[in-house]
Amino acid sequence: MQKQKTVTRRQLIKGAIGTTAVFAIVPRHVLGGPGHTPPSETFGGALIGCGGRGNGTFNAMGLEAKKLAICDVKFVGREDGKMVYRDFRRVLERKDIDVVAIATPPHWHALISIAAMEAGKDVLCEKPMTRFIAEGRAVADAEKRYKRIFQVGTFGRFGQSRNKGNIQTHKIMKSGLLKKCKAVYIKRGGFKVKEWSGMVNATPQPIPKSLDWDMYVGPSPMKPYHRHRTGGTHRGYWDYEGGGLADMGQHSFDPFQWTYAKDDTSPVEIEAYAPPAHPEACGMWGWVEMKYADGLTLVFDSKEWGKPYDRKGPRGVSMSDLDEQSRRKVEAMPDPEPPVSFAEAVKTRKRAGGNADAAHRCATLLHLANLAIRTGRKLRYDPVKEQIIGDEEANRLVNQPMRAPWHL
Repeated sequence: MQKQKTVTRRQLIKGAIGTTAVFAIVPRHVLGGPGHTPPSETFGGALIGCGGRGNGTFNAMGLEAKKLAICDVKFVGREDGKMVYRDFRRVLERKDIDVVAIATPPHWHALISIAAMEAGKDVLCEKPMTRFIAEGRAVADAEKRYKRIFQVGTFGRFGQSRNKGNIQTHKIMKSGLLKKCKAVYIKRGGFKVKEWSGMVNATPQPIPKSLDWDMYVGPSPMKPYHRHRTGGTHRGYWDYEGGGLADMGQHSFDPFQWTYAKDDTSPVEIEAYAPPAHPEACGMWGWVEMKYADGLTLVFDSKEWGKPYDRKGPRGVSMSDLDEQSRRKVEAMPDPEPPVSFAEAVKTRKRAGGNADAAHRCATLLHLANLAIRTGRKLRYDPVKEQIIGDEEANRLVNQPMRAPWHL
């Protein structure tokens, strides 16, 4: 009896094997259809960082992704049939991993994102994108160099792009026809400033046996272990994040960036109203005012310390801010394409809406605000060179050294 030939899905689609026509009954799970996802739309996934946001970040990819591996500095061995790792580099060596969700503290975001894209993986990363400004540019460069999909897990801009008023504002600002913008955009409250403040006199504690403290600290300065530096409260320390502002800010200002067409630039002046900052622990602040080169003012008002922000200005822009010729030009502009979701980007290879360049510019807002809070003085910023102008102390926080052997 002649041995039966095996028909692969690729060969079936081509319609022949060699010169012999083959007919076969193909299972529904191969072709797809109601209740079935074809193999071409399934992906091998990994979760790196399994704390409180881990599963939420993985699910936010919106893909038919099978979780093949998880990685955390507190885990070792196997769990629920998935390989469990402590070192993210071992995860990225696997050829069956297509997409990676990163939910570690932010001091690891840049290095893991870059390594994942270099390994050929697409990346959905938790917010904030990075711990300091230079990391964001390195991630954006890696996205282009390795031609991968990258997105930060904030989705506010997707709602903004369906609102007619926001679309009009986007078109006005994108056109460049508004030469002097007088608008003042104020975000009041919701930053969890006190909640995510650090401890200033914490007594060192024994390192739990289940925790790889050296790997947890990673590229940040090595400090004695205290449980407040891990879990959600890690946000209260400059070594790992940037307080409640860094935790919540990217959610708030990603939609602002889309609406006001600021994905490719940053503010040029930054001023903060805050008490003197602690060198290690994030603390209280009142407000931060940022001005762009075109005059647009962006304000973060914590509502948790000191007097509220009280400077006035129009809350938005409208067609009445333009002359008649400019209004006609804006009206003739087509509506912008809606931002592409991570799942759509992975499948179509279009660039994601919250891509690395846009996410970097948004994270830069948070870093600049924290720089003004930490230095206690007004700063001037060059959005092209991505450096503080005439302030070397502040610039050392723009591009911070990493603990060996880690480096960008």
